Amino acid sequence: MGAGHAHRLYRHGHSPVHGLPPHTKLAATFAFVVVVVSTPREAMWAFGLYAVLLGTVAGVARVPAGFLLKRLLIEVPFVAFAVLMPFVAEGERVEVLGMSLSVSGLWGAWNVLAKGTLGVAASVLLASTTELRELLLGLQRLKLPPLLVQIASFMIRYGDVIADEMRRMRIARESRGFEAKGVRHWGVLAKSAGALFIRSYERGERVHLAMVSRGYAGSMPVIDEVTASRAQWSYALALPFSALVVCLLGWVL
Repeated sequence: MGAGHAHRLYRHGHSPVHGLPPHTKLAATFAFVVVVVSTPREAMWAFGLYAVLLGTVAGVARVPAGFLLKRLLIEVPFVAFAVLMPFVAEGERVEVLGMSLSVSGLWGAWNVLAKGTLGVAASVLLASTTELRELLLGLQRLKLPPLLVQIASFMIRYGDVIADEMRRMRIARESRGFEAKGVRHWGVLAKSAGALFIRSYERGERVHLAMVSRGYAGSMPVIDEVTASRAQWSYALALPFSALVVCLLGWVL
């Protein structure tokens, strides 16, 4: 996967976080999210400390707050779901600003917002400091099933190809005077979707035959061997270890 496949979430840099091996960052992010999810929702102060930890990582990685906040908008559907929970949940009710809200719904909304936001922020930081190609190498290093890694690799590699095909089909429709203005045009869009599927399937068949003719036998060769020193592992796991200490305090207190 060449440099042309750099994703929009990635922010080029030369910080210590950027320089860590990808599998150490993947393991650290996963462990951090597990710790956050395991924290009791009543320990509100703990989630504040988690946010401080992520802010520290963002500062070390030189990822601007605006860059991070803009990409957190991906969780808007979860926020909408959380906002509705106090209104639809059953159980004990409490009056807030003249509105009758469920106590369990309020706790549930806080639980979703706090843990969801922290999890998404950690994932965005991971994507901001690691290229897609490195992420795939990290997954290979962590012994994820090779078939899943290959599927993810092809999805990333040919996502732009399919998007470009969709763009050309849209331009072709518009050049012929077509504009989707209502339900009666859905048939044309459905035919376009069918044509896109067929083209994608045929392209996949051609790519597979080309790979087989070049010696492909079910697994991709590993060109770059990614390794990590003990110091790099220690540096990467500092985040989830600190979060674990906070989590344990949350359960004790």
